[in-house]
Amino acid sequence: MAWEFDFLVALQGMRSPIMDGIMAFLSNLGNAGVFWILLSAVLLLIPRYRKVGLEMLLSIAVTFVIGNLILKNLVARPRPCDNVAQYQAIIDSLVVARPSDWSFPSGHSMNGFTAAVALLCNDRKLGIPAIVLAALIAFSRLYNFMHFPTDVIAGIVLGTVVALLVDLLFRKKGWKRAQ
Repeated sequence: MAWEFDFLVALQGMRSPIMDGIMAFLSNLGNAGVFWILLSAVLLLIPRYRKVGLEMLLSIAVTFVIGNLILKNLVARPRPCDNVAQYQAIIDSLVVARPSDWSFPSGHSMNGFTAAVALLCNDRKLGIPAIVLAALIAFSRLYNFMHFPTDVIAGIVLGTVVALLVDLLFRKKGWKRAQ
């Protein structure tokens, strides 16, 4: 775990007012998965993308149950920003609100990757930018001292696996992809 703090502290060398603003925006964009849920809802309104929107929403719901309701409470890992004594200077300069839940796995990473991978499985033109955005949001959680690297990696893996399994289920049921 020491290497994770070393990595996060090293990231603090990137800090600047511009980077702080960008990373705060990205982190807030991913809060509670609202962006991804709204994107899914918009896709549900477009006949050609209804299946994609439904697949994204189902994937987000499954990762929420597994990640937020089960794993976070089971692992109960404190966030890096909860280590007040050792990293007080970093904590005093946080640019995003401190979450009240546990750190492992990263919900921002789970939500972003489950939605983006579900989208990528169905539409590469929309999926690739979604993956890039999900990766930037996941990185922002490290930059903002909210998650350890393994929290983010676990969120990415969990979100990706769930999205792929939901896509497989949809394909086995014979639901067509977006054209």
